[in-house]
Amino acid sequence: MTKLIGISGSLRQASYNSALLRNAAGLMPENAELVIETIRGIPLYDADVEVNEGIPQRVTELKDAVAAADGLLLVTPEYNNSIPGVFKNAIDWLSRPDSDIKRVFGGKPVAVIGASPGGFGTILSQNAWLPVLRTLRTDFWAGGRLMVSRAQTVFNQDGTFTDQKIEEQLRQYLAGFTAYVRLVRQTAP
Repeated sequence: MTKLIGISGSLRQASYNSALLRNAAGLMPENAELVIETIRGIPLYDADVEVNEGIPQRVTELKDAVAAADGLLLVTPEYNNSIPGVFKNAIDWLSRPDSDIKRVFGGKPVAVIGASPGGFGTILSQNAWLPVLRTLRTDFWAGGRLMVSRAQTVFNQDGTFTDQKIEEQLRQYLAGFTAYVRLVRQTAP
């Protein structure tokens, strides 16, 4: 069984990105699962907190889940043409202390998708993640792109798809990413 962790970068209850992630969990290929995690409960990063109190429990739990997974799917909104602060903050916490970067992210296959009400999807946010993922030494999967634009027309109020074309694109994207994760896992030393 191939196990992926999926994280939405939005805290909003009716988030298009969280809806995209929930739909992804239901469209996984055979013998693969996508476990949905959340950044909810992760405090703002503060080095004084890290030094004086240690890594917060919620951060430790999420770090362990990501480290144990075969791959990581980041589902990112786009705020002001870049990465949402709450999402970047969560990844910053997951990279603490520096000695944990290799365990949590090193060589981990990572893919990025996203949904936006705008006309360009999340292209700028997805591009903004590339230097972060490179710094964390992830294995970024560039075999496909999924940027859902005009998200308000793609999802029903309950978060299910109204657009079967987008649903099929997501299914194909997940199949490609899962195949890549399996290949990396088979060839790992």
